[in-house]
Amino acid sequence: MSNSSLVTYTNITKTQKTSPRTHTIDTITIHCVVGQWTAKQICDYFANTDRNASCNYGVGKDGSIGLCVDEADRSWCSSNAANDHRAITIETASDTSSPYAVTTEAYNALIKLVTDICKRNNISKLVWSTDKNTRVNHLNGANMTVHRDYANKSCPGDYLYNKMGDIASQVNSLLGTSNGTAYPTVPFTVQVLISDLNIRKGAGTNYATTGKYTGKGVFTITEVSNGWGKLKSGAGWIYLENSSYVKILGTTSTSTTVTHTVVKGDTLTAIASKYGTTVAKIVEANKSKYSKLTADYIVVGWVLTIPQS
Repeated sequence: MSNSSLVTYTNITKTQKTSPRTHTIDTITIHCVVGQWTAKQICDYFANTDRNASCNYGVGKDGSIGLCVDEADRSWCSSNAANDHRAITIETASDTSSPYAVTTEAYNALIKLVTDICKRNNISKLVWSTDKNTRVNHLNGANMTVHRDYANKSCPGDYLYNKMGDIASQVNSLLGTSNGTAYPTVPFTVQVLISDLNIRKGAGTNYATTGKYTGKGVFTITEVSNGWGKLKSGAGWIYLENSSYVKILGTTSTSTTVTHTVVKGDTLTAIASKYGTTVAKIVEANKSKYSKLTADYIVVGWVLTIPQS
């Protein structure tokens, strides 16, 4: 099992590790150091500390990369032996206060290091989930975990935590996997499965949220970039790469019609929520067909046209 050729400094801890690891490497766990250190400072600290702590790699504030524990061995990093036996753990230089931001040099070096780790360990796609249960149980292909999953800590800090999706996207692009998804020709429709999917101002977690959510329903995507889809409505971008949140439906056209057949127990409010639209829009789209239709009156068997978001 090899180590990264990107390493600029090596100081292997003699005691704070378990040799060899007992699980194939299939996970990446990124931490923050809580200190704007170089890779040398990170490695020297873990080589000499009396704490039961270490990491496989350290990424310095200047973009330097240090090797603290060989990849063949398990570091003591995440407060969870099972995770550390399967994960490459990376301590990243950061500010000393929340949100524990990292430098541009450190962030770019982190992307390169993670890409190299994935290539050498046959990790074809990096998958991040914002759901802890999905992460720790490696559901839906999730293979990125964080220290706060296993201990009462803020690590890796909100800055890096909120960039995990972007890290996965950038690494997957460098791996040549296009995030592992073959998207239909735009425009195409997707079904959002959760009610609180963030809408962002651009294609990535480095862009701010708009403060709005999609709601559940069917939406039209007009552009794709690094696993993010641009909503036809112009509201912003949503992340397409988590199958727990979004289901890709297929190619559509601007004239594609989505319909809903009313069944017993349906209400217009529930139908509007399901498809990510409003009661008023459904009434407007169907009033000429069903003259008795109101916000409070529908009939079982009616086939309602659902306006596209």
